[in-house]
Amino acid sequence: MSETEVDLDAEKYEKHREAGRILAEVRDEAAEMVEVGTSHLEVAEWAEERIRELGGQPAFPVNISIDEEAAHATPSIDDDAVFGEEMVNLDIGVCIDGWLADTAVTVDLSGNPELAEASEQALEAALDVVEPGVDTGTIGAEIEDVIKGYGFNPVVNLSGHGLGHWEQHTEPNIPNRAVSQGTTLEVGDVVAIEPFATDGSGKVSEGADEEIFALEREASVRDRNARQALEQITEEFRTLPFATRWLDIARPEMALRRLKMNDIVHGYPVLKEDDGKLVSQKEHTIIVTEDGCEVTTRSR
Repeated sequence: MSETEVDLDAEKYEKHREAGRILAEVRDEAAEMVEVGTSHLEVAEWAEERIRELGGQPAFPVNISIDEEAAHATPSIDDDAVFGEEMVNLDIGVCIDGWLADTAVTVDLSGNPELAEASEQALEAALDVVEPGVDTGTIGAEIEDVIKGYGFNPVVNLSGHGLGHWEQHTEPNIPNRAVSQGTTLEVGDVVAIEPFATDGSGKVSEGADEEIFALEREASVRDRNARQALEQITEEFRTLPFATRWLDIARPEMALRRLKMNDIVHGYPVLKEDDGKLVSQKEHTIIVTEDGCEVTTRSR
């Protein structure tokens, strides 16, 4: 095998594929659970446990984003929220020995099916142009054209991304609009493409709520509770995002506050559309192949 060739049968790609198989099943089952009156926490915890039952680990907390929320929303420890007549985005990830898959789907309970369809069709158009040598700006142009064709706007300050070993977001970024200078995809790249469509202006900003965190650096900490939290974080989650409700300690919120004050963990504030308008999302993980791409998270 020459230096330029990539062994797509290598163990790491098989683990990406296995993560994708598990994730496709869990995503579809979780989406069927989303109904008016059902608990957010019930769906999130069911999906996370189902991933474990099937042989994987959650790559990050199940994101349940409602209406204007675009990302980083997950239930709190005693969350009592239930689904209403809303636009619901489920974003779920699976990890197999550090190799990842990432997917998302919109379940529309709000009566705006065209907005959900816009992100879905934008993703299909993006997948159609993926091949070795394609510029990510070309992928972004396809996404933008489809979403604007529906009369909506892409969320321009969110993007798809590469998936590394124990790293949820790596290069390359996959824009959701046309850009003049992107990155060239190569055989063997593993990326998540995720169009976001909105009936708003197309930008998101950080809100006040924060339930998802990740390790920033390892360091010593005096507080016993914070030290216990850090031990669990480094042993179980490593560099991957985790939820406050995943910590098996008393007063996890206080422990995380101390760790954040010492720059040991960082938070992911919920991202919201600037105009308070609806956001839809659709995402697949792919492996770039010699003749296009392999979608690892497609329903079987």
